[in-house]
Amino acid sequence: MGVQSQMVVETILAKIDAGFLHPGDIIAEDALIAELAISRTPLREALLQLEAQGLVIRQPRKGVVVFKPTLEEFLAILEVHARLEGQAAGLAARRLSPARGAALREVVDACALHHRTHVDGQPNDYYQLNLDFHRLVGEASGNPFLLEMIKSNARKLMAYYRARYRTVGAIGASATEHAEIAEAILDRRSDEAEALMISHVQFDHVTAMDLLASFD
Repeated sequence: MGVQSQMVVETILAKIDAGFLHPGDIIAEDALIAELAISRTPLREALLQLEAQGLVIRQPRKGVVVFKPTLEEFLAILEVHARLEGQAAGLAARRLSPARGAALREVVDACALHHRTHVDGQPNDYYQLNLDFHRLVGEASGNPFLLEMIKSNARKLMAYYRARYRTVGAIGASATEHAEIAEAILDRRSDEAEALMISHVQFDHVTAMDLLASFD
């Protein structure tokens, strides 16, 4: 893939990560061409790559849109994602370095402080702390291939996790669960860390339906 095509990929991924592109949103191709000062060829190459990754799809008479899962797709992706995150937590418990351990404690403390200070307020800020927590656990697993798989799956669910923190009580529950997972990792309790992370990442069926409906 050429430099310009890669630039398009990174731009679209950044917009998804930042919440500027939501599930079902149309990719504004002409606007991207103007923004990045590129021709249509690298844009097409980039969209083909993102389509192969399952992050965008082509719809008749609509163009290319950000992937928006059905309930069945959502639950299937979530099932895989929870297992990947759980595996990362289990590996982190065995491989955690002192430096990563200190960083993990720091982000857990930041999550708790956010909840004490804002309760259910500023959910977008809390979501960034949540991303930091999961990134640190993934990096602590010491497996870059696993980390890449987690990132790829997370982008298909990212908007829904972000929306979750607008629900009353979600931030407090998340901060508590982060502390429990971190404690298991820091104490080298690998099986417990894995189980706690799987439970943390999963949504129940009703919550999944509510989150999907929020993007209709």
